[in-house]
This record gives sequence, structure tokens and C-alpha cells, in this order.
Amino acid sequence: MRFQPTSDQRDFARSLDAMLSAAGTPSAVRAWSAGDTGAGRALWSRLADAGVFALAAPGAYEGVGPLPVELALACVELGRHAVPGPVVETVAATAFLTRLAELGEEGPAKRLLPSIVSGTCVASVLVPGASPYALDADAADVVLVATDHEVRIAPGHGPLQPSTDPARRLARPLPGGELLARGAQLTDAVAHAVLWARLATAGQCVGLAEALLSRTVAYVKQRTQFGQPIGAFQAVKHRLADTLVAVEFARPLLYGAALSLAPGEVAAAKVTAGEAAYAAARTALHLHGAVGYTQELDLSLWLRKARPLRDAWGTPDDCRAQVLAG
Repeated sequence: MRFQPTSDQRDFARSLDAMLSAAGTPSAVRAWSAGDTGAGRALWSRLADAGVFALAAPGAYEGVGPLPVELALACVELGRHAVPGPVVETVAATAFLTRLAELGEEGPAKRLLPSIVSGTCVASVLVPGASPYALDADAADVVLVATDHEVRIAPGHGPLQPSTDPARRLARPLPGGELLARGAQLTDAVAHAVLWARLATAGQCVGLAEALLSRTVAYVKQRTQFGQPIGAFQAVKHRLADTLVAVEFARPLLYGAALSLAPGEVAAAKVTAGEAAYAAARTALHLHGAVGYTQELDLSLWLRKARPLRDAWGTPDDCRAQVLAG
């Protein structure tokens, strides 16, 4: 099996990288953390114009998918640039509504998916087995709350809760709200949403790990001690090499999971990518020294995402259990 992206897929990823490099995402992340979503929403619109939110939706609802490989590559770039907002949750909502339509409940998909794909509707979602909080419920235009027997649009949300990553704004949706669908088919739709959410999270973790490693390598080349760059020291080289191995091991698992969409393979990619991102964060913090602890350094925007993303949509233990279950 060939795990390398095609030339078209690589061009798509490069175009996203170029767009996000020019967009100044650190300022958008800081504003989002403070509750100012203007810059983040503008970036969201540009991602929609680039087709990112169309990748998980079928053509019947203005999408171009499902294209899981392209989605994984896009999420790598979003993680590399620390894009704020409920990206994974929007992917999960898209997958959930798409599967509902496939199971005969087409109304919610017809109503919501075109605006999600176009970027005019930012969606968050809360499903059984995930976090008790909805991500960015205060910034989302619609929050879907699913149980094993029904799905509703939340009428609002409670107080925001603290997170390790200030850009991950957490809140419990309020009970009640408009009923969208009810029935046993929701169990399958929830599982489908979790599958796509884990794939998207794994992609973000790979991109996050790559960004942290790249920034750390650049730093150890310019920071000097005892008259030479600290990157010349053997202990530093070993630490960076271990981190690189973790990232390079995660990448083919991500591609393989995107090709198969098998729950066990997606879980394996998620846990491996999450651990690689967490290891890259620890390495970056260690090798940057005291400056790595400062919020003023842009590195902190990436550092503080590693642990929450590692645990989002299935902790490492949850994912390992899924791998063992097959």
C-alpha cells in the first residue's frame, strides 16, 4: 500500500500552508483566547473558501467528499499553524449529519450542512463518550447535542470553563432545545462522528508536533552556551532525534487511517499522533529553557495545545482499548 500523498494532495496542503503563513494566526489565536472571534471568523471564511469544510460532506450538500485523506492533510496544516476554533467539532458535526442522512434522516443535513460547508455556520458538537463540554460553544452558530436516542440544537451554554489551552473555550450546553432527530440510528451516527473527529485530531497533532519540532530545531541552532550552539550538544541531538522518530512514526499511521477509516487504525493514529505532539511539546519546553514558559513567546500557543489535543476525542487509554478491540 502506498502512503505518500498524490501531487494534487501535496499541492492542496502547500496552498493551505502558504495561506495560513500569510494570515498571522498567532494574533488570531490570542484574540480568540480573549473572546474576540473576529480574526478567527475571518480565517474560518478563508478556510471555507479553500474547501476545507467541504471535505467531509458529500456533493448533495455542497461538499466535495467524503475525502478523508485530504481532510487529514488539511488538519495537519491547521495544527501546524495552531488555527483556533472548533475545527474538529465541525468535522464531527458534518460526519454526524451525513450519516444521519444516509440512515434516512435527511432533514438536518439539508438544513445545516450547506452553511457549514460554506463557512457561514461554525458548528460544535457534544456526543456520548466525549468531553462533558462543548468546545467554543460561545463562538459557534450551532451546537449539536446528541445522546443515544436523540439529537438537539442546544439553546445556549453555561459558564466557560478553564482549559490548559486558553483558545479552547469549554462550556456545558444548556438542556433542551430544538429536536432534530430521534431513534436508534443515532448510535451509528455518533460512532461515525467520533471516527472522523479522531482522524481530524490526529492530523492536527501531527501538524502541531511538526511545528514544535521545527521551532525547537531553529532555536537550538541560534542559542549558544559555552561558546557554541546548544544544538551541537549530544544530549540535545538525542532529544530532538527521539522527537523526530515519534513524528515520523505517526505520519504514515495517519495516512493509513485516512485510507482505511477502520476504527482500530484511526484510534492507533490518534494515540500515536497525540503522544508525538505531547513529546514534542515537552522537548520544546525543555530545550527553550526559561523563555519557553513565557506567554509572550508564540511558542506557548503551540505548547498549550498538545495535552488537550492528545486527550480530545478519546484519551490514549481509550484509543488503545479501541485498537485492541479491532
